Amino acid sequence: MEGKSEREVKIEEWLPINSDRNAKWWYSSFHNVTAMVGAGVLGLPYAMSQLGWAPGVTLLILSWIITLYTLWQMVEMHEMVPGKRFDRYHELGQHAFGEKLGLYIVVPQQVVVMLGGTIVYMVTGGASLKKFHDTVCPNCKKIRLTFFIMIFASAHFVLSHLPSFNSISGVSLVAAVMSIAYSTIAWTASAHKGVQENVRYSNAAKTTTNLIFNFLNAVGAVAFAYAGHSVVLEIQATIPSTPEKPSKVSMWRGVVVAYIIVAFCYWPVAIVGYWMFGNQVKDNVLISLEKPTWLIAMANLFVVFHVIGSYQVFAMPMFDMLESLLVKKLKFKPSTILRFVVRNAYVAFTMFIAITFPFFGGLLGFVGGFAVTPTTYFLPCIIWLKVYKPKRFSLSWYTNWICIVFGLCIIILAPIGALRSIILEAKTYKIYA
Repeated sequence: MEGKSEREVKIEEWLPINSDRNAKWWYSSFHNVTAMVGAGVLGLPYAMSQLGWAPGVTLLILSWIITLYTLWQMVEMHEMVPGKRFDRYHELGQHAFGEKLGLYIVVPQQVVVMLGGTIVYMVTGGASLKKFHDTVCPNCKKIRLTFFIMIFASAHFVLSHLPSFNSISGVSLVAAVMSIAYSTIAWTASAHKGVQENVRYSNAAKTTTNLIFNFLNAVGAVAFAYAGHSVVLEIQATIPSTPEKPSKVSMWRGVVVAYIIVAFCYWPVAIVGYWMFGNQVKDNVLISLEKPTWLIAMANLFVVFHVIGSYQVFAMPMFDMLESLLVKKLKFKPSTILRFVVRNAYVAFTMFIAITFPFFGGLLGFVGGFAVTPTTYFLPCIIWLKVYKPKRFSLSWYTNWICIVFGLCIIILAPIGALRSIILEAKTYKIYA
Protein backbone atom coordinates (compact mmCIF):
# COMPACT_ATOMS: atom_id res chain seq x y z
CA MET A 1 0.00 0.00 0.00
CA GLU A 2 3.05 2.25 0.03
CA GLY A 3 2.90 5.48 -1.96
CA LYS A 4 -0.77 6.02 -1.17
CA SER A 5 -2.05 8.85 0.96
CA GLU A 6 -4.25 8.13 3.97
CA ARG A 7 -7.30 9.34 2.03
CA GLU A 8 -6.58 6.95 -0.88
CA VAL A 9 -6.22 4.04 1.51
CA LYS A 10 -9.52 4.99 3.16
CA ILE A 11 -11.23 5.20 -0.23
CA GLU A 12 -9.83 1.80 -1.27
CA GLU A 13 -11.21 0.26 1.89
CA TRP A 14 -14.58 1.92 1.37
CA LEU A 15 -15.17 0.98 -2.28
CA PRO A 16 -17.34 -2.13 -2.75
CA ILE A 17 -14.83 -4.17 -4.80
CA ASN A 18 -11.76 -3.83 -2.53
CA SER A 19 -13.41 -3.51 0.85
CA ASP A 20 -13.73 -7.17 1.65
CA ARG A 21 -11.03 -9.68 0.72
CA ASN A 22 -11.98 -12.83 2.59
CA ALA A 23 -14.18 -14.72 0.14
CA LYS A 24 -14.09 -18.52 -0.04
CA TRP A 25 -13.46 -20.22 -3.38
CA TRP A 26 -17.05 -21.41 -3.66
CA TYR A 27 -18.29 -17.78 -3.50
CA SER A 28 -16.69 -17.29 -6.90
CA SER A 29 -18.57 -20.37 -8.14
CA PHE A 30 -21.99 -19.05 -7.44
CA HIS A 31 -21.14 -15.46 -8.36
CA ASN A 32 -19.98 -16.77 -11.74
CA VAL A 33 -23.03 -18.97 -12.22
CA THR A 34 -25.30 -16.06 -11.32
CA ALA A 35 -23.46 -13.70 -13.67
CA MET A 36 -23.45 -16.14 -16.55
CA VAL A 37 -26.65 -18.17 -16.56
CA GLY A 38 -29.28 -15.66 -17.62
CA ALA A 39 -32.92 -16.31 -18.30
CA GLY A 40 -31.56 -16.52 -21.85
CA VAL A 41 -31.11 -20.24 -21.20
CA LEU A 42 -34.86 -20.64 -21.77
CA GLY A 43 -34.38 -19.21 -25.27
CA LEU A 44 -31.71 -21.72 -26.24
CA PRO A 45 -34.06 -24.37 -27.72
CA TYR A 46 -35.49 -21.63 -29.97
CA ALA A 47 -31.98 -20.58 -31.00
CA MET A 48 -31.24 -24.25 -31.77
CA SER A 49 -34.32 -24.41 -33.97
CA GLN A 50 -32.96 -21.49 -36.02
CA LEU A 51 -29.48 -23.00 -36.28
CA GLY A 52 -30.26 -26.69 -36.83
CA TRP A 53 -28.58 -29.64 -35.09
CA ALA A 54 -24.98 -29.52 -36.31
CA PRO A 55 -24.33 -25.75 -36.16
CA GLY A 56 -26.35 -25.44 -32.95
CA VAL A 57 -24.52 -28.09 -30.95
CA THR A 58 -21.13 -27.00 -32.37
CA LEU A 59 -21.72 -23.38 -31.40
CA LEU A 60 -22.94 -24.31 -27.91
CA ILE A 61 -19.82 -26.34 -27.17
CA LEU A 62 -17.33 -24.13 -29.02
CA SER A 63 -18.54 -21.01 -27.19
CA TRP A 64 -18.26 -22.88 -23.91
CA ILE A 65 -14.63 -23.88 -24.61
CA ILE A 66 -13.54 -20.47 -25.91
CA THR A 67 -15.12 -18.49 -23.07
CA LEU A 68 -13.64 -20.90 -20.51
CA TYR A 69 -10.22 -20.27 -22.07
CA THR A 70 -10.61 -16.46 -22.04
CA LEU A 71 -11.88 -16.67 -18.46
CA TRP A 72 -8.75 -18.65 -17.52
CA GLN A 73 -6.65 -15.89 -19.09
CA MET A 74 -8.35 -13.23 -16.98
CA VAL A 75 -7.89 -15.26 -13.80
CA GLU A 76 -4.18 -15.69 -14.63
CA MET A 77 -3.68 -12.00 -15.43
CA HIS A 78 -5.29 -10.75 -12.20
CA GLU A 79 -1.93 -10.91 -10.41
CA MET A 80 0.60 -11.08 -13.24
CA VAL A 81 2.47 -8.07 -11.81
CA PRO A 82 4.03 -9.17 -8.47
CA GLY A 83 2.52 -7.33 -5.51
CA LYS A 84 -0.27 -5.75 -7.56
CA ARG A 85 -3.83 -6.92 -8.16
CA PHE A 86 -5.97 -5.82 -11.08
CA ASP A 87 -9.25 -5.66 -9.21
CA ARG A 88 -11.20 -4.21 -12.13
CA TYR A 89 -11.36 -5.00 -15.82
CA HIS A 90 -10.28 -1.48 -16.78
CA GLU A 91 -7.19 -1.68 -14.55
CA LEU A 92 -6.08 -4.68 -16.61
CA GLY A 93 -6.85 -2.69 -19.77
CA GLN A 94 -4.77 0.22 -18.50
CA HIS A 95 -1.85 -2.09 -17.76
CA ALA A 96 -1.96 -3.43 -21.32
CA PHE A 97 -2.85 -0.35 -23.36
CA GLY A 98 -1.74 2.57 -21.17
CA GLU A 99 -3.58 4.78 -18.66
CA LYS A 100 -5.84 6.70 -21.08
CA LEU A 101 -6.35 4.22 -23.91
CA GLY A 102 -7.01 1.36 -21.49
CA LEU A 103 -9.88 3.29 -19.96
CA TYR A 104 -11.32 4.25 -23.35
CA ILE A 105 -11.18 0.68 -24.60
CA VAL A 106 -12.56 -1.15 -21.58
CA VAL A 107 -14.89 1.17 -19.65
CA PRO A 108 -17.48 1.87 -22.40
CA GLN A 109 -17.79 -1.84 -23.18
CA GLN A 110 -18.00 -2.84 -19.55
CA VAL A 111 -20.61 -0.15 -18.84
CA VAL A 112 -22.72 -1.29 -21.81
CA VAL A 113 -22.58 -4.90 -20.63
CA MET A 114 -23.45 -4.12 -17.04
CA LEU A 115 -25.92 -1.31 -17.59
CA GLY A 116 -27.54 -3.26 -20.44
CA GLY A 117 -27.53 -6.39 -18.31
CA THR A 118 -29.21 -4.73 -15.35
CA ILE A 119 -31.89 -3.18 -17.59
CA VAL A 120 -32.59 -6.51 -19.28
CA TYR A 121 -32.84 -8.13 -15.85
CA MET A 122 -35.41 -5.48 -14.88
CA VAL A 123 -37.51 -6.37 -17.95
CA THR A 124 -37.03 -10.13 -17.45
CA GLY A 125 -37.85 -9.93 -13.75
CA GLY A 126 -41.00 -7.92 -14.43
CA ALA A 127 -42.07 -10.14 -17.32
CA SER A 128 -41.55 -13.35 -15.32
CA LEU A 129 -43.53 -11.93 -12.41
CA LYS A 130 -46.32 -11.09 -14.86
CA LYS A 131 -46.19 -14.62 -16.29
CA PHE A 132 -46.34 -16.01 -12.77
CA HIS A 133 -49.37 -13.83 -11.95
CA ASP A 134 -51.15 -14.70 -15.22
CA THR A 135 -50.46 -18.44 -14.80
CA VAL A 136 -51.61 -18.63 -11.19
CA CYS A 137 -54.65 -16.46 -11.79
CA PRO A 138 -55.74 -16.59 -15.45
CA ASN A 139 -59.09 -14.88 -14.72
CA CYS A 140 -57.71 -11.95 -12.73
CA LYS A 141 -57.78 -8.43 -14.08
CA LYS A 142 -54.75 -8.03 -16.34
CA ILE A 143 -52.03 -5.84 -14.85
CA ARG A 144 -49.63 -3.94 -17.11
CA LEU A 145 -46.00 -5.02 -17.39
CA THR A 146 -45.01 -1.53 -16.16
CA PHE A 147 -46.30 -2.28 -12.67
CA PHE A 148 -44.61 -5.65 -12.50
CA ILE A 149 -41.29 -4.04 -13.38
CA MET A 150 -41.90 -1.57 -10.54
CA ILE A 151 -42.66 -4.42 -8.12
CA PHE A 152 -39.46 -6.18 -9.21
CA ALA A 153 -37.45 -2.96 -8.81
CA SER A 154 -38.71 -2.51 -5.27
CA ALA A 155 -36.55 -5.48 -4.19
CA HIS A 156 -33.47 -3.70 -5.54
CA PHE A 157 -34.17 -0.46 -3.74
CA VAL A 158 -33.49 -2.59 -0.65
CA LEU A 159 -30.82 -5.08 -1.78
CA SER A 160 -28.64 -2.49 -3.51
CA HIS A 161 -27.57 -1.14 -0.13
CA LEU A 162 -25.58 -4.27 0.70
CA PRO A 163 -22.08 -2.74 0.69
CA SER A 164 -19.81 -5.24 -1.09
CA PHE A 165 -19.58 -8.39 -3.22
CA ASN A 166 -19.19 -10.63 -0.18
CA SER A 167 -22.31 -9.20 1.41
CA ILE A 168 -24.39 -10.26 -1.61
CA SER A 169 -22.99 -13.80 -1.65
CA GLY A 170 -26.16 -15.07 0.04
CA VAL A 171 -28.34 -13.46 -2.64
CA SER A 172 -26.02 -14.86 -5.27
CA LEU A 173 -26.17 -18.39 -3.84
CA VAL A 174 -29.98 -18.36 -3.92
CA ALA A 175 -29.83 -17.10 -7.51
CA ALA A 176 -27.41 -19.84 -8.59
CA VAL A 177 -29.58 -22.54 -7.02
CA MET A 178 -32.66 -21.07 -8.72
CA SER A 179 -30.99 -21.08 -12.14
CA ILE A 180 -30.20 -24.79 -11.74
CA ALA A 181 -33.79 -25.34 -10.59
CA TYR A 182 -35.58 -23.71 -13.51
CA SER A 183 -33.14 -25.13 -16.07
CA THR A 184 -33.85 -28.59 -14.67
CA ILE A 185 -37.61 -27.96 -14.74
CA ALA A 186 -37.33 -26.77 -18.36
CA TRP A 187 -35.58 -29.86 -19.69
CA THR A 188 -37.15 -32.55 -17.48
CA ALA A 189 -40.67 -31.27 -18.18
CA SER A 190 -39.86 -31.17 -21.91
CA ALA A 191 -38.53 -34.72 -21.77
CA HIS A 192 -41.60 -35.81 -19.80
CA LYS A 193 -43.85 -34.32 -22.46
CA GLY A 194 -42.02 -36.47 -25.01
CA VAL A 195 -41.26 -35.92 -28.66
CA GLN A 196 -44.27 -34.13 -30.17
CA GLU A 197 -46.29 -35.60 -33.03
CA ASN A 198 -45.17 -34.52 -36.51
CA VAL A 199 -42.04 -32.97 -35.01
CA ARG A 200 -39.82 -31.37 -37.67
CA TYR A 201 -36.22 -30.24 -37.37
CA SER A 202 -36.08 -28.31 -40.64
CA ASN A 203 -36.04 -24.52 -40.35
CA ALA A 204 -39.52 -23.02 -40.02
CA ALA A 205 -38.62 -19.79 -41.86
CA LYS A 206 -40.70 -19.23 -45.00
CA THR A 207 -38.21 -17.10 -46.93
CA THR A 208 -34.44 -17.18 -47.38
CA THR A 209 -34.21 -13.67 -45.88
CA ASN A 210 -35.94 -14.85 -42.70
CA LEU A 211 -33.77 -17.94 -42.61
CA ILE A 212 -30.54 -15.91 -42.74
CA PHE A 213 -31.61 -13.22 -40.26
CA ASN A 214 -32.96 -15.77 -37.78
CA PHE A 215 -29.73 -17.73 -38.08
CA LEU A 216 -27.68 -14.62 -37.27
CA ASN A 217 -29.94 -13.76 -34.35
CA ALA A 218 -29.54 -17.27 -32.97
CA VAL A 219 -25.73 -17.04 -33.25
CA GLY A 220 -25.99 -13.96 -31.03
CA ALA A 221 -28.31 -15.68 -28.57
CA VAL A 222 -25.92 -18.60 -28.05
CA ALA A 223 -22.80 -16.42 -27.94
CA PHE A 224 -24.26 -14.11 -25.29
CA ALA A 225 -25.28 -17.06 -23.16
CA TYR A 226 -21.69 -17.13 -21.85
CA ALA A 227 -21.27 -13.52 -20.86
CA GLY A 228 -20.01 -13.20 -17.32
CA HIS A 229 -16.52 -11.94 -18.06
CA SER A 230 -17.11 -8.28 -17.33
CA VAL A 231 -17.41 -9.04 -13.61
CA VAL A 232 -14.72 -11.73 -13.31
CA LEU A 233 -11.83 -9.64 -11.99
CA GLU A 234 -14.20 -7.87 -9.62
CA ILE A 235 -15.23 -11.28 -8.22
CA GLN A 236 -11.61 -12.41 -7.97
CA ALA A 237 -10.76 -9.20 -6.09
CA THR A 238 -12.76 -10.49 -3.13
CA ILE A 239 -10.59 -13.62 -2.73
CA PRO A 240 -7.64 -13.40 -0.31
CA SER A 241 -4.19 -13.80 -1.85
CA THR A 242 -0.79 -14.76 -0.38
CA PRO A 243 2.51 -15.50 -2.18
CA GLU A 244 2.09 -19.19 -1.23
CA LYS A 245 -1.52 -19.30 -2.38
CA PRO A 246 -2.36 -16.64 -4.96
CA SER A 247 -6.03 -15.85 -5.52
CA LYS A 248 -5.99 -17.51 -8.95
CA VAL A 249 -5.86 -20.98 -7.34
CA SER A 250 -9.16 -20.55 -5.48
CA MET A 251 -10.71 -18.50 -8.27
CA TRP A 252 -9.93 -21.10 -10.95
CA ARG A 253 -11.39 -23.87 -8.81
CA GLY A 254 -14.55 -21.79 -8.46
CA VAL A 255 -14.67 -21.05 -12.18
CA VAL A 256 -14.35 -24.72 -13.18
CA VAL A 257 -17.19 -25.67 -10.85
CA ALA A 258 -19.25 -22.76 -12.24
CA TYR A 259 -18.61 -23.86 -15.82
CA ILE A 260 -19.65 -27.44 -15.11
CA ILE A 261 -22.88 -26.09 -13.62
CA VAL A 262 -23.35 -23.81 -16.65
CA ALA A 263 -22.97 -26.74 -19.03
CA PHE A 264 -25.43 -28.72 -16.91
CA CYS A 265 -27.93 -25.84 -17.18
CA TYR A 266 -27.47 -25.01 -20.87
CA TRP A 267 -26.85 -28.19 -22.82
CA PRO A 268 -29.79 -30.33 -21.66
CA VAL A 269 -32.22 -27.39 -22.01
CA ALA A 270 -31.02 -26.54 -25.53
CA ILE A 271 -30.85 -30.12 -26.78
CA VAL A 272 -33.87 -31.69 -25.05
CA GLY A 273 -36.07 -28.63 -25.74
CA TYR A 274 -35.29 -28.70 -29.45
CA TRP A 275 -35.49 -32.51 -29.64
CA MET A 276 -39.02 -32.58 -28.17
CA PHE A 277 -40.61 -29.61 -29.92
CA GLY A 278 -38.52 -29.26 -33.09
CA ASN A 279 -38.99 -26.07 -35.07
CA GLN A 280 -42.29 -25.33 -33.30
CA VAL A 281 -40.53 -24.49 -30.02
CA LYS A 282 -41.39 -21.04 -28.62
CA ASP A 283 -38.72 -18.43 -27.90
CA ASN A 284 -39.22 -19.19 -24.20
CA VAL A 285 -39.35 -22.96 -23.77
CA LEU A 286 -41.59 -22.66 -20.68
CA ILE A 287 -44.35 -21.33 -22.95
CA SER A 288 -44.11 -24.47 -25.10
CA LEU A 289 -44.75 -26.60 -22.00
CA GLU A 290 -48.12 -25.00 -21.05
CA LYS A 291 -49.00 -27.70 -18.51
CA PRO A 292 -48.76 -28.56 -15.60
CA THR A 293 -49.65 -25.04 -14.54
CA TRP A 294 -48.10 -25.19 -11.07
CA LEU A 295 -44.74 -26.26 -12.49
CA ILE A 296 -44.65 -23.45 -15.05
CA ALA A 297 -45.66 -20.95 -12.36
CA MET A 298 -42.90 -22.23 -10.11
CA ALA A 299 -40.29 -22.05 -12.86
CA ASN A 300 -41.26 -18.44 -13.56
CA LEU A 301 -40.93 -17.60 -9.89
CA PHE A 302 -37.47 -19.21 -9.84
CA VAL A 303 -36.52 -17.02 -12.80
CA VAL A 304 -37.57 -13.97 -10.77
CA PHE A 305 -35.40 -15.00 -7.80
CA HIS A 306 -32.46 -15.76 -10.05
CA VAL A 307 -32.70 -12.46 -11.89
CA ILE A 308 -32.74 -10.60 -8.56
CA GLY A 309 -29.29 -12.09 -7.87
CA SER A 310 -28.00 -11.44 -11.40
CA TYR A 311 -29.03 -7.81 -11.14
CA GLN A 312 -27.00 -7.43 -7.94
CA VAL A 313 -23.89 -9.15 -9.33
CA PHE A 314 -23.94 -6.92 -12.42
CA ALA A 315 -24.82 -3.77 -10.51
CA MET A 316 -22.01 -4.07 -7.94
CA PRO A 317 -19.18 -3.14 -10.38
CA MET A 318 -21.38 -0.28 -11.64
CA PHE A 319 -21.80 1.00 -8.08
CA ASP A 320 -18.04 0.69 -7.67
CA MET A 321 -17.41 2.75 -10.81
CA LEU A 322 -19.92 5.45 -9.88
CA GLU A 323 -18.69 5.66 -6.30
CA SER A 324 -15.02 5.76 -7.43
CA LEU A 325 -15.84 8.55 -9.85
CA LEU A 326 -17.63 10.63 -7.22
CA VAL A 327 -15.05 10.08 -4.48
CA LYS A 328 -11.81 10.14 -6.48
CA LYS A 329 -12.53 12.57 -9.32
CA LEU A 330 -15.22 14.80 -7.82
CA LYS A 331 -13.75 14.65 -4.29
CA PHE A 332 -16.96 13.70 -2.48
CA LYS A 333 -16.51 12.38 1.04
CA PRO A 334 -17.02 8.59 1.27
CA SER A 335 -20.23 8.30 3.26
CA THR A 336 -23.31 6.18 3.73
CA ILE A 337 -25.52 8.98 2.41
CA LEU A 338 -23.53 9.22 -0.83
CA ARG A 339 -23.85 5.47 -1.30
CA PHE A 340 -27.59 5.61 -0.52
CA VAL A 341 -28.22 8.32 -3.13
CA VAL A 342 -26.00 6.80 -5.85
CA ARG A 343 -27.49 3.33 -5.61
CA ASN A 344 -31.12 4.40 -5.41
CA ALA A 345 -30.57 6.67 -8.41
CA TYR A 346 -29.05 3.79 -10.39
CA VAL A 347 -31.91 1.41 -9.59
CA ALA A 348 -34.46 4.11 -10.46
CA PHE A 349 -32.70 4.82 -13.77
CA THR A 350 -32.61 1.14 -14.84
CA MET A 351 -36.26 0.79 -13.83
CA PHE A 352 -37.26 3.83 -15.91
CA ILE A 353 -35.44 2.55 -19.02
CA ALA A 354 -36.93 -0.94 -18.57
CA ILE A 355 -40.46 0.48 -18.38
CA THR A 356 -39.93 2.76 -21.36
CA PHE A 357 -38.33 0.17 -23.68
CA PRO A 358 -39.61 -3.26 -22.73
CA PHE A 359 -38.46 -4.67 -26.11
CA PHE A 360 -34.96 -4.34 -24.71
CA GLY A 361 -34.16 -7.99 -25.46
CA GLY A 362 -33.69 -7.24 -29.14
CA LEU A 363 -31.75 -4.14 -28.21
CA LEU A 364 -29.44 -6.20 -26.06
CA GLY A 365 -28.69 -8.52 -28.95
CA PHE A 366 -27.69 -5.46 -30.90
CA VAL A 367 -25.76 -3.55 -28.25
CA GLY A 368 -24.52 -6.73 -26.63
CA GLY A 369 -23.07 -7.80 -29.94
CA PHE A 370 -20.76 -4.82 -29.75
CA ALA A 371 -19.87 -5.07 -26.06
CA VAL A 372 -20.46 -8.58 -24.71
CA THR A 373 -18.49 -10.18 -27.53
CA PRO A 374 -15.25 -8.21 -27.05
CA THR A 375 -15.22 -8.41 -23.23
CA THR A 376 -15.91 -12.14 -23.40
CA TYR A 377 -14.38 -13.50 -26.59
CA PHE A 378 -11.40 -11.46 -27.66
CA LEU A 379 -10.36 -8.61 -25.38
CA PRO A 380 -8.69 -11.05 -22.95
CA CYS A 381 -6.84 -12.61 -25.91
CA ILE A 382 -5.64 -9.23 -27.20
CA ILE A 383 -4.42 -8.24 -23.73
CA TRP A 384 -2.71 -11.63 -23.41
CA LEU A 385 -0.91 -11.20 -26.76
CA LYS A 386 0.06 -7.65 -25.81
CA VAL A 387 1.40 -8.50 -22.36
CA TYR A 388 2.91 -11.98 -22.73
CA LYS A 389 3.90 -11.70 -26.42
CA PRO A 390 3.80 -15.47 -27.18
CA LYS A 391 6.06 -16.68 -30.05
CA ARG A 392 4.45 -16.33 -33.46
CA PHE A 393 2.85 -19.54 -34.72
CA SER A 394 3.15 -21.15 -31.26
CA LEU A 395 0.11 -22.91 -29.79
CA SER A 396 -0.74 -19.94 -27.54
CA TRP A 397 -0.43 -17.54 -30.49
CA TYR A 398 -2.76 -19.65 -32.67
CA THR A 399 -5.28 -20.22 -29.89
CA ASN A 400 -5.58 -16.50 -29.20
CA TRP A 401 -5.93 -15.57 -32.85
CA ILE A 402 -8.61 -18.24 -33.39
CA CYS A 403 -10.59 -16.79 -30.49
CA ILE A 404 -10.16 -13.25 -31.83
CA VAL A 405 -11.35 -14.24 -35.33
CA PHE A 406 -14.29 -16.19 -33.86
CA GLY A 407 -15.24 -13.19 -31.72
CA LEU A 408 -14.98 -10.81 -34.68
CA CYS A 409 -17.33 -13.02 -36.69
CA ILE A 410 -19.89 -12.83 -33.89
CA ILE A 411 -19.49 -9.07 -33.50
CA ILE A 412 -20.18 -8.59 -37.22
CA LEU A 413 -22.97 -11.14 -37.65
CA ALA A 414 -25.07 -11.09 -34.47
CA PRO A 415 -26.04 -7.38 -34.43
CA ILE A 416 -27.45 -7.67 -37.98
CA GLY A 417 -30.03 -10.24 -36.88
CA ALA A 418 -30.82 -8.32 -33.72
CA LEU A 419 -31.31 -5.01 -35.52
CA ARG A 420 -33.95 -6.60 -37.71
CA SER A 421 -35.85 -8.01 -34.75
CA ILE A 422 -35.81 -4.56 -33.09
CA ILE A 423 -37.28 -3.01 -36.24
CA LEU A 424 -40.02 -5.66 -36.36
CA GLU A 425 -40.83 -5.25 -32.66
CA ALA A 426 -40.78 -1.47 -32.78
CA LYS A 427 -43.50 -1.48 -35.45
CA THR A 428 -46.07 -2.73 -32.95
CA TYR A 429 -44.68 -0.84 -29.97
CA LYS A 430 -46.78 1.67 -27.99
CA ILE A 431 -45.08 3.73 -25.29
CA TYR A 432 -46.13 2.78 -21.73
CA ALA A 433 -48.79 0.44 -23.08
